[in-house]
Amino acid sequence: MTKIDKVLYTARTHTIGGRDGSARSDDGQLEVKLSPPGSAHAGTNPEQLFAAGWSACFIGAMGLAAGKRKIKLPADLAVNAEVDLGTTEGAYFLQARLTISMPGIEPELARTLVEEAHQTCPYSKATRGNINVELKLA
Repeated sequence: MTKIDKVLYTARTHTIGGRDGSARSDDGQLEVKLSPPGSAHAGTNPEQLFAAGWSACFIGAMGLAAGKRKIKLPADLAVNAEVDLGTTEGAYFLQARLTISMPGIEPELARTLVEEAHQTCPYSKATRGNINVELKLA
């Protein structure tokens, strides 16, 4: 396991009530009501929050990969993240699909940027070898 030498940022949240509760950050920038996935209750769920965080981080990692090559990414670059919550033999698991759209970038270069981003994105590193992840170019 890799140990961090220099902490750049620490996110702090306080959550109550689990999937039927709420979460807020210590700086007040995040305050969300939580609800179970697929329920009619108001609020988001941990899987949606994970998908949003991962896709935002992934875009940042693609920016780093493009910057190394002095390439400007398109303004309409997008990552659609799908995070599945499911069971196998009664145990809960996650799996994910990231679909990346980079209009105007040649497919071979786009694939290279995606693969490099997947190697550097902290969310991708955290999930590597732990969950099934599929990367697709749109």
